[in-house]
Amino acid sequence: MAVNANPTVRRRRLGAELRQLRLARGMTSSQVAKHLLISQPKVSHLENGRRAISPRDVRDLCDLYRVTDQRVIDSLMEMARESNQQGWWVACGKVPYAVYIGLETAASSVRSYEPLVIPGLLQTPAYAAAVIEETIPLATEEQIAVRLEVRLRRQSRVHHPARPFRLWVVLDESALRRVVGSPETMREQLEYLYRLGEQPHITVQVLPHHAGAHPGISGQFSILDFPDAATGTVYLERFTSDLYLEKRSDVRHYSAMFDDLQAQALNPEHTRCFIIRAAQELRSCRPPYRCPCP
Repeated sequence: MAVNANPTVRRRRLGAELRQLRLARGMTSSQVAKHLLISQPKVSHLENGRRAISPRDVRDLCDLYRVTDQRVIDSLMEMARESNQQGWWVACGKVPYAVYIGLETAASSVRSYEPLVIPGLLQTPAYAAAVIEETIPLATEEQIAVRLEVRLRRQSRVHHPARPFRLWVVLDESALRRVVGSPETMREQLEYLYRLGEQPHITVQVLPHHAGAHPGISGQFSILDFPDAATGTVYLERFTSDLYLEKRSDVRHYSAMFDDLQAQALNPEHTRCFIIRAAQELRSCRPPYRCPCP
């Protein structure tokens, strides 16, 4: 799917344009909300692309911001119409993290720290199914099937030949030691992770337990960067609701955290040795890979 067809990208771009118009008018989001008789959070959600915006909303905002150039108004209203189109994930059914999928689909790179599990973009089908089944209480078979379908389809983004995608993952050692599904499932996952780590656009590093306390102790986070945005988005996954941070100060803070984690983690070569040795512990025979370390 082309980048421009992504409704999340359209909403983000439209929101950024409307934010600039508001700032040029010298108005706060609270003042806008008061004039239009809507809530201040709605204004914020429209500007950060987390909520669909109608052409009527765009027209009202342009009137408030005294935009007189009809070409600008028409362009913004067209973006509003396109932003309400559905992404591929909508056809899969109810997806709880649809906003993130839209951002991930549009991102040029993702930096991620994972303390407990292998990231979804790097999971085998068997491992992904086990994670979904074992971590979502009361999930129905249909819900599990939808999540698995979406997770596996997301992985095409990593291997898209026409759109380079940079993925850098720091994994806590616990993610490799925790046996998910079965020893066989976990071994296959580790060997698959080993192979992925050899690809030039994917970097995997392991943060061993002996590293001690580190900035990632507080939990998982991902930093998404976009080719058409001055700053990225920090994604914090939570069980019932997710957080998206877009302030420059927040992105800088988490970027510094990731840099610290990356510096403390094993380098990619030693990480591959660590991964294959962990896989070897799950079976009695020798692994099919030669460890490059002495």
